[in-house]
Amino acid sequence: MIIIRTNLRKIISALILSILLLIPVLAQPVQAAATLKPGSANGDVWDLQYRLKTLDFYTQPLDGKYGPNTKAAVLRFQKEYGVPADGITGPQTWRQLKKYTLNQSEMDIMARIIYSEARGEPYKGQVAVGAVVMNRIQSSEFPNDIRGVVFQPRAFTAVDDGQYWLTPNRTAYMAALDAVRGWDPTYESLYYFNPVTATSTWIWSRPQTVQIGKHIFAR
Repeated sequence: MIIIRTNLRKIISALILSILLLIPVLAQPVQAAATLKPGSANGDVWDLQYRLKTLDFYTQPLDGKYGPNTKAAVLRFQKEYGVPADGITGPQTWRQLKKYTLNQSEMDIMARIIYSEARGEPYKGQVAVGAVVMNRIQSSEFPNDIRGVVFQPRAFTAVDDGQYWLTPNRTAYMAALDAVRGWDPTYESLYYFNPVTATSTWIWSRPQTVQIGKHIFAR
């Protein structure tokens, strides 16, 4: 049963990823913050729709128009993530969206860090690295956006040694999508390390949760 569910998760993620990767990069807006409501039509709506699509709340084509389908998707998100459900994307809804979703350029960052840090790991281990990134975004102990988390000084070896700039493969993007959608094999871990190569004595003091592949995950 576990194998069947895992394979189904991969199939669903692959289908959603295929749709997202077909979206033109030029359509991506700047960081969204404007209050949006039915009738709005701009790049910020496109950004909103993209974020909602990664969570499978929005299933229609991304058209940058705040119509009934977008409002319904926003309402679903608000109800599930503890925001007053009014169908309007104001500051509180944006805060939750940015905490639990990524836009297109941020998804590229996630795929890069997964690929550079865990490309030799099993798929679950790649999702686990993405889950740690999402957990850090959501934690008050770390920066509240993926750029701040990934490029925090000495946070990731692959950033320090330049491997971050390698081109991620499709599997890394699939793992990124699964992590954003909430799959967390690490049990809310904020750290991971390779016990064979780790030189920090501090990291061994962190409460360990699970080992996946070569990485031990810890809180």
